[in-house]
Amino acid sequence: MSSAAVPPIVAVVGATAAGKSGLSLDLAERLGGEIVNTDAMAVYRGMDIGTAKVPESERRGIPHHLLDLLDVTEPLTVAEFQGRARAVVAEIRGRGRTPVLVGGSALYTRAVLDRFEFPGTDPVVRRELEAELDRVGAPALHARLVEADPESAARILPDNGRRIVRALEVVQITDRPFSAQLPEHEYVDPHSIQIGIDIDRPTLDPRIEQRVRAMFEAGFVDEVRRLLDAGLPDGRTARTAIGYREVASYLAGETSLDEAIEQTTTATRRFSRRQDGWFRKDPRVVWVGWDDPDRVDLAEGAVRARG
Repeated sequence: MSSAAVPPIVAVVGATAAGKSGLSLDLAERLGGEIVNTDAMAVYRGMDIGTAKVPESERRGIPHHLLDLLDVTEPLTVAEFQGRARAVVAEIRGRGRTPVLVGGSALYTRAVLDRFEFPGTDPVVRRELEAELDRVGAPALHARLVEADPESAARILPDNGRRIVRALEVVQITDRPFSAQLPEHEYVDPHSIQIGIDIDRPTLDPRIEQRVRAMFEAGFVDEVRRLLDAGLPDGRTARTAIGYREVASYLAGETSLDEAIEQTTTATRRFSRRQDGWFRKDPRVVWVGWDDPDRVDLAEGAVRARG
């Protein structure tokens, strides 16, 4: 296949509950595409309701990749995900199909699309930081990160112990801020395009609340209970997922159900602001209105113009 005939790489980006899944399916249908998950938590088997994983019956017969790969006890690094995802993207394009990336993890999406080399790791430093995390908690380590690398600290939620540990590890072993390791706005393959869903905060916040309540009504507590039995507390990556930790606290008798719902809603809104901030800083994103009746046509036109 000549380079001119190679399909583009498409990524649908934006905040949680903006409508990324629907637009990605519409684009995949229009472009002869296949969906590639870029949500860090949707790679885990059994994490379905809390990650808003599209049920198989609603996937319109479109192949989906990088879902349900791991048990919740297995860790996953961004570097490992990058290798898996790039291999899948190359395989899809090699068949003349268009990969459509979609998921809420901005860093995972950028790791696939952009020139992004990962700093190494030091098992001794990592163990020391993880032990400190267990001893003093994520907020205390986040305060340390604010001092060492304020730019990274602004991007990482204070309760995301996994990412805080990684940022501090990089600072310690490279003597450079973790933020300095983040990718430039340069695609690995120039035939790449990001389609962003533009939605205003007054519209998005109620949608997030509605989604969270629908999750709980759909059996989210039972899902978390099953995963706790399957070893979720031992999963270095999976246990950090929004919603799962809040429900785990409820099941442990530490909070009420109403508090778990409210905490999940608040954490999701906070996360969505960070997602939006991340993508708004990327001048390459082509934005379409979440409620624009022509959004699919506009997105398809942008992709074909780039291709």
